[in-house]
Amino acid sequence: MVVGFVNAGMMTLNQAVWIIMGANIGTTITGQLIALDAGAVAPIIAFIGVILIIFSKKEKIGYVGSILAGLGILFIGMDMMGSSMEPLAQSQSFISLLTKFSNPILGILAGTIFTAIIQSSSASVGILQALAGSGIVTLDSAAFILFGQNIGTCITAFLAALGANRNAKRTTIIHITFNVIGTIIFTILCITTPLIPVLQGMTESAPKQIANLHTMFNVTTTLILLPFGTALTKLAQHILPDPKTGEPVQGQIGHLQTKNSDVLGMASITLEETKRKLEDMLFLAEQNVHSSYDVFLQCDRNVFQQIEQREEQVDELNKDISKFITMAFPHENTKLGSQVLNSCYTISSNIERISDHAMNIAEYYKMNERMGLIYTEEERKEVCHLQKTCDELFEKLKHPQSDLVQWHSRIAALEQKIDDITGLYRSHMFERMKNSQCSFEGNLLLSEMLTDFERIGDHALNIADEFLHVLP
Repeated sequence: MVVGFVNAGMMTLNQAVWIIMGANIGTTITGQLIALDAGAVAPIIAFIGVILIIFSKKEKIGYVGSILAGLGILFIGMDMMGSSMEPLAQSQSFISLLTKFSNPILGILAGTIFTAIIQSSSASVGILQALAGSGIVTLDSAAFILFGQNIGTCITAFLAALGANRNAKRTTIIHITFNVIGTIIFTILCITTPLIPVLQGMTESAPKQIANLHTMFNVTTTLILLPFGTALTKLAQHILPDPKTGEPVQGQIGHLQTKNSDVLGMASITLEETKRKLEDMLFLAEQNVHSSYDVFLQCDRNVFQQIEQREEQVDELNKDISKFITMAFPHENTKLGSQVLNSCYTISSNIERISDHAMNIAEYYKMNERMGLIYTEEERKEVCHLQKTCDELFEKLKHPQSDLVQWHSRIAALEQKIDDITGLYRSHMFERMKNSQCSFEGNLLLSEMLTDFERIGDHALNIADEFLHVLP
């Protein structure tokens, strides 16, 4: 998840360091839970969880039920695993293999490889505790395997960072560096100090000894490296430096990272990136709408080319967002999540349509130029008023307030204002036609512009409607 946050630009590399340290401590809780002799109550915990899942109509209670059921099944599974491993205690060849892991290098390698294969330090530590509980392995051998497991768990972040940006890869480097430094420190401590006998003296339970060592490893490493968080960031930047040429920087318009949407947590994270891209789209559409009126009045080809470029960016972003949502929908299993995805899709479509209408207004300049149309001062003032009203609309739309209902009502009022202005200016146009104060072609273009102006207001209100579902 941290890799995803950094990749989406929601978190800086410096912030990620502290989250990684806390996550390393938090993951030791599973080992402590497994060390508890919870085999007798595990079926009861699992049963309560299943009852909550099946009979509760409230989504939050269902989540609590899933937690309890998962926890109960975890304890049941570990108890079954420990029982099934008891015959291995009589296997001399298996015991001989495990005794080789008392060699620090072999133990660390074994723990690293095994954890990398199953991609979970909690699971691999649980299996190690089951072996210890069956008397197959002692803390002398288990300690070095445990240290390797802390390195092997980095494979999850490594896989999540594949295809991600440079800072996301640096996050993985920080994670690996943290655990390698911890492994070096504790390997030296285990070899040169009576650390293992002290832990064995604290409790006779082998699974508890492993859990305590796991917790001590991560807490101590965190305390040692806490003052050097910034140094870890600089080290990661030194190992993976910035390229000399053009990788997109944070905040620059670019394609969404859709290729990793099937990795745990990536779909939710990419959804946050999608919201950021929607903001980028809205900003580009706003610029196009504002500039389109200038192009209409001034026939500036350079500004028109800028509008065309922004229109292409809006279209590309719309395609990226649509592609992500299409990929994410099958993996979304909550009603709220599906609603948010649907809202993002609708918002993207409406922003794209706004940019299209801006493009329409800008393109009218070609007919103005070709026919040499000249507008009266009154008509030019009306066009400027349309521009000012659109600017006011986008200013409100870009800055939602804490009171979303009130914010939405103001957008709706502005949309109604646009409808009123459209009706008023059409009546002005008919009056000028009566008095022969304008050409047929000029009236036609002004009429089309008023239609685009009205449609922009409609799409803006649609966006405000959907923001109610997307914003927290």
